[in-house]
Amino acid sequence: MSYWMKQVAACFLSMLLVTSHAEDGPFKITLLGTGTPVPSATRFGYSTLIEAGDQKMVFDFGRGLTIRLTQLKIPFGRIDAHFLTHFHSDHLNGLPDLWLTGWLRPPYGSRQTPLSIYGPPGLQRLTDGLTQAFGRDLEIRSEDEKNPRQGIAFDTHEVTPGVVYQKNGVKVTAFNNDHGVLVTPSYGYRVEYGGKVVVLSGDTRYSTEVVKQSQGADVLIHCVTVIPEELLINNPAYKAIYEHLASPEDAAKVFIDAKPKLAVFSHIGLNGKATESDLINRTQKTYSGPLVVGQDLMAIDVVKNTATLPK
Repeated sequence: MSYWMKQVAACFLSMLLVTSHAEDGPFKITLLGTGTPVPSATRFGYSTLIEAGDQKMVFDFGRGLTIRLTQLKIPFGRIDAHFLTHFHSDHLNGLPDLWLTGWLRPPYGSRQTPLSIYGPPGLQRLTDGLTQAFGRDLEIRSEDEKNPRQGIAFDTHEVTPGVVYQKNGVKVTAFNNDHGVLVTPSYGYRVEYGGKVVVLSGDTRYSTEVVKQSQGADVLIHCVTVIPEELLINNPAYKAIYEHLASPEDAAKVFIDAKPKLAVFSHIGLNGKATESDLINRTQKTYSGPLVVGQDLMAIDVVKNTATLPK
């Protein structure tokens, strides 16, 4: 073998080893919060943790996500990347807590580097506003506790649809969903690792783009809201909700068209006297594939397509 052939072979082997190493490790989803704006002790605000290899990523920041991360014994400073779908408050009200508490020095925080966050245009305005709003707190803690300023900075990435994050074998793609005419931009995210695919629909009605991004996905996490007929008749506000979010029938159509290996409900709105049984029954009138109604702290093994609750 010539010198150059040996060099090419060595380079190719090195690439194989790097790829193999990058894609070693788990591919796991934990539903940190499966709720809506409704305050609930059992369904915290919408937020999802994805662990892929050595990467830990949080998608959306609903009420109480720091409590859920603490229950999982994951320091807030250990999150590698953060992703926002849109600017509704129930997807954002946990962000200040995650950002500020993650800067503190006890083991639950300990962030040493800027909080890296990705999301739609307008995100820079948000992170600049948070820094200004909590400016006095940052001054006091910097002087009093000597917390490193790098740990409270934002590394903000305003992104458009397409690949927005690639690291150590993980690829994250943002795409437009359909959360109503006024709620734009609004994103879903597709996460790929080790030949497996997870899709988070974000808040959306039936969306052909969600279907496209989810074709044959290993796991599709989709929002859903159940509103009894009497509420739709008597309260116009509930009709407005249905104009922004998928009904069980809408979600079933997505699952039928996309054919994921496992369909999971999160961001679950059970309005009035609606129950999980109502949600399941209405979905399964047309969709007969694998279906899980998400619960807070439910863990999903992407490789095995299994979902388990903590003991």
